[in-house]
Amino acid sequence: MPPIALGQARADKHTQAGPHHATLWVLLLALVLGGCATPRDPRKDQEFQSLASITDRPVVRPTRSISSFSDSLMCMDHLLRDAQLPTTLITSKQIPDYSTRVTVATKDMVITALSQMSRLSNAFRFVDYEVDIARQDTVQNLTTILLNNNQMQLQRPALYLSGSISYVDQNVINNRFDTGLSGPRIDLGYSQSRNATIIGLEMHLGDFRTRTLIPGLDSANEVIIGNGGQGVDLAGRIGTYGVQFNVGRDYTQGSGGAVRTLVDLATIELVGKWARVPYWQCLTLEQNHPDFQRQLRDWFDEGSPAVRTQLVARSLASQGYLAPSATPLPDNSPLLRRALARFQADNGMVVTGVVDFPTYERALRNFVGLSAQGTLARIGWASTHAEPLAQAAEGQAGPDALDDVVTSTQSAVKYGATPPERTINLQIENVLLERTAFEVGEQIFLSATVSRASYLQCYLADATGTVIRLLPNQAHPTGWVSANQAIRIPDWMSPNPGFIMDAASPGTEGVACFATDEDSTPRLPEALRGPPLKPLKNYHALERLNEAFAAAWGAGGYTGNAVYWNVVPRRVVPPAPAQPAVRK
Repeated sequence: MPPIALGQARADKHTQAGPHHATLWVLLLALVLGGCATPRDPRKDQEFQSLASITDRPVVRPTRSISSFSDSLMCMDHLLRDAQLPTTLITSKQIPDYSTRVTVATKDMVITALSQMSRLSNAFRFVDYEVDIARQDTVQNLTTILLNNNQMQLQRPALYLSGSISYVDQNVINNRFDTGLSGPRIDLGYSQSRNATIIGLEMHLGDFRTRTLIPGLDSANEVIIGNGGQGVDLAGRIGTYGVQFNVGRDYTQGSGGAVRTLVDLATIELVGKWARVPYWQCLTLEQNHPDFQRQLRDWFDEGSPAVRTQLVARSLASQGYLAPSATPLPDNSPLLRRALARFQADNGMVVTGVVDFPTYERALRNFVGLSAQGTLARIGWASTHAEPLAQAAEGQAGPDALDDVVTSTQSAVKYGATPPERTINLQIENVLLERTAFEVGEQIFLSATVSRASYLQCYLADATGTVIRLLPNQAHPTGWVSANQAIRIPDWMSPNPGFIMDAASPGTEGVACFATDEDSTPRLPEALRGPPLKPLKNYHALERLNEAFAAAWGAGGYTGNAVYWNVVPRRVVPPAPAQPAVRK
C-alpha cells in the first residue's frame, strides 16, 4: 500500500474512534461539574489552613530605617550641644509632592530628623498640630476641644519648615538592548535595560511669628535613583513538543529611601545655617559615602559566620560591652547575646541578639576609612580591648579648688569606670559666657547623658552639707535612661518637673550622677534608700557617695561624674535715682 494510503487509513481509524473519545470527555466534564456543584467541606482543609498564621509572618527580621546621613544627624546633635543652644519650638508644614509620583510621608521624615538631632542637645521640640480636617485624628480632636475650653495651652513655635518635592523627572536617560536568534529547533533572546530618575526636594526655614521665610536659609538638592534588568528567553522544540525557559534579574531603587536622604541632608543644612555651627564637618564622614554600606555588605557576605562574630566581638570589647577574652565566644553564648542586645538598643537598632548585617555595619563603622585613592578600605581600630583611661578621683576634689564657676568639663570629677566602658556627660545648661557664679535664689539647670543604657542616680549637695537624691524621683521613678539621651535636671520643658533647683546658700554646690547596669538600690546602704528629695542622714559630701558606690560595685562596676559651681550672695540693686521735677 502506498504511504499516502496508509496515512489515509490511519486517519480513518482515528476518525472512527473520535466519537467514543468525545463521549468519554463529556462524561468526565459532567463529573467535574457535578463535584463543583457540591460545596467543599472546609473541615478537610483544617490542616492546610492551620499553616496560614505562620505563613503570614515575615521571614526576615525588621531593620532600622537609616540613610547616608544618619550619622551626620548624630554629629549635628553634638555640634548643637557644644554650641549651648536653648531648646527651640519648631513645626513643619506638609511637604507635598506635586508630581504625585513619590507618595511618601515626608513630614514625618522631617520630624524624625529633628528628633535625632535633639537626643543629646535638646535643641528642638516639635509642635504637633494638624489643621487639615482630612488628617485630623483622635488626638487632634481632643486638642481642639481642650483648647476651646481653656484646658490646654499650645505654645507658639519659633520656627517652621516649608517645602515640597519640587520635581520627579522619570527616565531621564534610558538604555535598552535586545537581540535574538531563531532556528528550526531553537529560539534564543537576550534583553538588557537601565534608566535613571531624578527627584528634587526644596525646603526653607521660616520665622513663625511673622510667617516670613528667612533669606538664605534654603536647601535645594536632588538625588538620582535607577533601575535595571537583564533577561534571557530560550525556546526549543523536540519532535512535536516545545520547551520554554525564561530567566531575569532586575533591581529597582525605591523612592522612599531616596527622599529620606534628601530630607536628612536638607534638615542638616537648614539647622546648621540657622544655628551658625560648622555643619559641613558632619557631611564629610566616611559613612556618607554612597558605597559605604555596599562595601560593608560585600565584606559581610565574603566572611564566614565565625569571622563576622569575632570581628563584632572585638568591637564590643573595645566599647566595653564585652570583657576581653582570650578564647573566641560561640555564636550562642549568652554573654555575647546579651552584649549584642545592649549594643543594638544603645544604637537605635532592632534588638535581635544576633550578628546580622545592621549590627555588623554599626559595629564596624569605625573600622572603615577612605584610602588615598578615595575608596573605602579597612583601617582597624585604635584600641581593640577595654582599658580604663583614668582612675577614680582621690580626696576632696573640686570644691576647695574652685573660686568661680566654670564650664562643666573643667569642673567635672569622674568616679569609677571611665571610657571606653561608659561615660556620663554632666553639663550645666544655663551657664552664660563671662559668668563666674550663681546668685542665691537663681534656678540652675543641668543635663546628664550616659553613653550606654544604664540605671542612673543623681544627688545634689549644697553649701551647708545637705545631700538629697534628685533621680530617681516620683516623676522619673525607674531611674532607667537610654543611651545618648539627655536627661534634663530638672525637666525645664515639663509643666510639672517634680522639683526645681535654686542656689541656696553662698559657697560651693554640686551634683553627682552614678550609672550602673542594674538597680543600685538593693546594694547601697540603708541611708541611701530613702525617699527622693529628702536630706540624707550621715552624708554631707558627694565624695562619701562615691565611696558607697565603690564599696557596693567595685571600681569597675559603676561610672560616676560630678560637677560643681559657686553660689554668691544676691547683689543689692541700688535704687534708681529720683528724676528731677520738670516744670513747664
